[in-house]
Amino acid sequence: MHSHHNGLKTAALLGLLTGLILAVGYWLGGSTGLVIAVLFSLVTNTVSYFYSDRIALRAMRAQPVSEAEFPALYQIVRKLATTAGQPMPRLYVSPSMQPNAFATGRDPEHAAVAVTVGITRLLTPRELRGVIGHELSHVYNRDILISSVAAGLAGIVTMIAQLAIFLPFGGSDDDDAPNPAALLLMVILGPLAASIIQLAISRNREFQADASGATLTGDPLALASALEKISYGTQAAPLPADGQLTSAAHLMIANPFRGGGLSALFSTHPPMGERIQRLHQQAALTGGARPNLR
Repeated sequence: MHSHHNGLKTAALLGLLTGLILAVGYWLGGSTGLVIAVLFSLVTNTVSYFYSDRIALRAMRAQPVSEAEFPALYQIVRKLATTAGQPMPRLYVSPSMQPNAFATGRDPEHAAVAVTVGITRLLTPRELRGVIGHELSHVYNRDILISSVAAGLAGIVTMIAQLAIFLPFGGSDDDDAPNPAALLLMVILGPLAASIIQLAISRNREFQADASGATLTGDPLALASALEKISYGTQAAPLPADGQLTSAAHLMIANPFRGGGLSALFSTHPPMGERIQRLHQQAALTGGARPNLR
């Protein structure tokens, strides 16, 4: 339902980030620093993109599991992957009691789906299936690529801003030199604007994965009721905000950290209420009371 709109919005936000880089770069005058910043950011993000699966799995201490250990989980994932015409991803389980799940991997061939022990205990098989549909959709929609690109662009803005502090701006007789107050403002506001755009892209991809996932499972209400349960569960047991986990937060089905108020602007996920409402709308449109549990 929202998918065309979501794709355009993501493209527009990525364009905005690129524009921000050009604006900041132009304002600083295309220095060598600019080139270095861009190259450095490209390298670090390419590396993290190719290792995206390992980083997140390690952060959640997720272990690979066999079909013998988790037959029901394997069955759900296999059916959905087959329905989507995609290869079977690797399955992982994290010992965390917090109900959460994430998928990672740069493409369907390198995909990994991880669930926490907490979520397998909290959800019914039907709800878990809704969650896995959402997670697989992140992989099929190339969201790991999109979020890596967004992180890369935001990283470039931040690096340029940090470099700006050290760049020599000629003597005071130089009329073209940015004035120090404006420079300071850019150093603070540039990265802030970049991260706000980056997070807006992340929220947008969540809505998209909810919509595609519900289409894949044919059961929007299962995901809606799973999200309701998860939202209570994550608030009851927020994860410790350590650096490693913060980097994987955008991959999770629910933001693992608490927050309200202004944090809506700085959240990796849209408000649960809004996600649930959209799923109910989608169910109403598709008559989604009949899950295709083949």
